Amino acid sequence: MPQNTNYKDFVSETQTYAYKERLNSWIVARLFPDMQRVTVARFRNRSDADGHLQSLRKLIPDANFVVVFDCPRQKAVI
Repeated sequence: MPQNTNYKDFVSETQTYAYKERLNSWIVARLFPDMQRVTVARFRNRSDADGHLQSLRKLIPDANFVVVFDCPRQKAVI
């Protein structure tokens, strides 16, 4: 009986994509007025993000930066 290889490729691609999304979950964001934010950098762990945040605050003391955990949204697989 032939196998449905298209289904396996689809599952493999979505799992790989989801894994890559989860790798860099910590974000350093710059805050702007009117509730706007811009992602400056992404990191795998909190301590790296905090270190980069400290460097940014020294380089640009007038700007507002924050470290945020980016929780990926789950995609529905049909």
